[in-house]
Amino acid sequence: MSTVLEIQNVSSGYGEVQILWGVSLRLEAGKLTTLVGSNGVGKTTLLRTVTGLIRPWEGKIFFQGRDITRLPPHTRADMGLVLVPEGRQLFTDMSVAENLEMGAFSRRALPHRQRNLERVFDLFPRLKERMYQKAGTLSGGEQQMLAVARGLMAEPEVLMIDELSLGLSPILSLNLFETLRRLRAEGLTILLVEQNIHMALAISDYAYVLNEGRIWMEGPARQVAANEAVKQAYLGV
Repeated sequence: MSTVLEIQNVSSGYGEVQILWGVSLRLEAGKLTTLVGSNGVGKTTLLRTVTGLIRPWEGKIFFQGRDITRLPPHTRADMGLVLVPEGRQLFTDMSVAENLEMGAFSRRALPHRQRNLERVFDLFPRLKERMYQKAGTLSGGEQQMLAVARGLMAEPEVLMIDELSLGLSPILSLNLFETLRRLRAEGLTILLVEQNIHMALAISDYAYVLNEGRIWMEGPARQVAANEAVKQAYLGV
């Protein structure tokens, strides 16, 4: 199995405040990898560093074998490194269709626009029903569907999702996790950052546990879920 994304000993932070301390992580092609941990341990900071929104203080990031550590965010996105950000960050005054169009503007994605549009409407039929509705008028669950769909419109090689289930009801969360399972089955490489550790581990192939800016544990997701220390610290067992 080939490695698509490799993070090597990355340290980063904001101003003089260090958040990440020598983090290393690998994504295998076609696998769903999850990064779990409590609030404030550096999960979002890691995603921001990978996408180029934050420059690492130390370490390197490789994407498809290429060193992208110093590349700007738009170049990384053009290569297929796509982030669905925490809080959705939709264009709320624009329609569902217009938000989806915004996901497909890159040279990489434009030729596949129609195919990907059909794909996201197949995954999320509700978005097709609300195609001309303003994104800001959608429910929380529908907005999260739209955020994921916009990411898929960008023709991702790797889809990174920050807090998929945040603020959603259990049933809506379950539906979205099932969608990720389906995307993984189709061969998409996914990095999921998620607070719902139980669900994240249940659908993932491999897992990393981040604690105080460092990788505390890693391994096959089932193995991590069965670990007694993880059960006590994160699963309430």
